[in-house]
Amino acid sequence: MFDFTLPSLGADMDEGKLVEWKVKPGDAVCKGQVVAIVDTSKAAVDVEIWQDGVVHALLIEPGERIPVGTVMATLLDPGEKAPPKGGARAGKQAGERAPAVHGAAVAEGARLRISPAARKRAEVLGVDVARIEGTGPGGAVTLADIEAAAQPGVPKAAEAAPAVHAEADRNTEMRRAIAAAMSRSKREIPHYYLSETIPMARAQRWLSQANEGRPITERLLMAVVQLKAVAAALAQFPDMNGFFRDGRFEPVQAAHIGVAISLRQGGLIAPALHDVGSKPLDQLMRELADLVKRTRAGSLRSSEMSDPTITVTNLGEQGVEAVMGVIYPPQVALVGFGRIAPRPWVEVGALVAMPTVVASLAADHRVSDGHRGALFLAELRERLQRPEEL
Repeated sequence: MFDFTLPSLGADMDEGKLVEWKVKPGDAVCKGQVVAIVDTSKAAVDVEIWQDGVVHALLIEPGERIPVGTVMATLLDPGEKAPPKGGARAGKQAGERAPAVHGAAVAEGARLRISPAARKRAEVLGVDVARIEGTGPGGAVTLADIEAAAQPGVPKAAEAAPAVHAEADRNTEMRRAIAAAMSRSKREIPHYYLSETIPMARAQRWLSQANEGRPITERLLMAVVQLKAVAAALAQFPDMNGFFRDGRFEPVQAAHIGVAISLRQGGLIAPALHDVGSKPLDQLMRELADLVKRTRAGSLRSSEMSDPTITVTNLGEQGVEAVMGVIYPPQVALVGFGRIAPRPWVEVGALVAMPTVVASLAADHRVSDGHRGALFLAELRERLQRPEEL
């Protein structure tokens, strides 16, 4: 038997609210399958399971807000038999957890199934839980049951009134979460910053030729060329790609690049575009367009939130010349791109107007130094001079 815990879906996530279970006790699940939807401060995220098994007990009710690391369910290993009734392990929350609500046996002598969140809400509202008939699995008393008992006969329109402020509340929560993560980053990570002005004439010519004859919906964007160039440079500088955890650097071979995506309601999310270095540009373009669409629709998977090994932020469309970003922990580097614009440039002894872009690097001094960072940016510059090889 093994535990399924609420994963960290980014450095700015301390807790999440379970929205929905996609499985029930007895269901067989396989690695990568979506088993739950969890609402974070930024989006509702499809949470995947990372091991094959059979669901034994669901320990958290929809509507409960729980810290990262809380045991949400217990599962049996493939082929493992369920323990005798009453022998199931109770869940844990950071080492301990209240008795299970779904699918697990109630302790001997207990007469009521109710989650800690529902019981606490009942105390606040003065509801006698002993008089409530639970509508949850196994007769469990849910938060909805408590709310209904506290306000019998309330018109549905009145119940829905708080939704008017839901979007504003989410935006406030998102800004608070971003501020906490960035404060932690600047407090804990010894940043250093470098920038390089890169000529982009060759890349623009190549991109124009590559897009000739393509339908508009299939054209490549410079952003995807830049992402692939970053991935190619990372292959030569693995100390920019990975995580700093427990006092040491953990390099990652694959380049799962977090793409900073602005949300229409404000704020941003940087989900992962997986295995950028191993995919052709056409595939990356399709996946990037899909990622942007799903991010803004609030339809991301947990792996896309937890896997980024480095982040790339591109503010060129916003007109800025350069961006000096803050590293997103536990990552150790961030690459920024400004706008591509004509600038004075000396080429073959002549002064010309050259389209250039300022590429910046924010890196963690615990893992690399300015010399390595400068070589990384030089490699990035050279990769963008040979776009046909990307």
